[in-house]
Amino acid sequence: MVWEAIAYDSRSTLIVMRGTLMGQRYVVDILRPHVGFFLNGLPGTIFQQDNARPHTARVAQDLLHPFQTLPWPARSPDLSPVEHVWDMLKRQRPSCDSVHDLELAVQDLWAHLPQDNIRCLINSMPDRVAACFAAGGGPTRY
Repeated sequence: MVWEAIAYDSRSTLIVMRGTLMGQRYVVDILRPHVGFFLNGLPGTIFQQDNARPHTARVAQDLLHPFQTLPWPARSPDLSPVEHVWDMLKRQRPSCDSVHDLELAVQDLWAHLPQDNIRCLINSMPDRVAACFAAGGGPTRY
């Protein structure tokens, strides 16, 4: 599992984790050491995550209580720009012979992803939302 966060002028460290991610592990390995630090450095930021079980676990929600979070409705279209960041990285990913090599390749791709690419995705959000409304919540060109 790989976790990261993006913002207009910054991004988090890329965290690579092996094994199953449950709520408590999400809090201990990601939220406490990385998210609080990241969000505290970006005053006024709204934290967004999807409804994956570790994200909705009470222990995770309790830890995020001091921060403003974006409610994420069930069965909603995924408009998150971070999904497109992953698409960019996947298209550049070289073939790897081992999980370790894949982890190193993803870390390198993340480190070299231009921040302007992230800005463009964030800037496209009004158009993405408008297209989603126009499609009645269905598929869009995004």
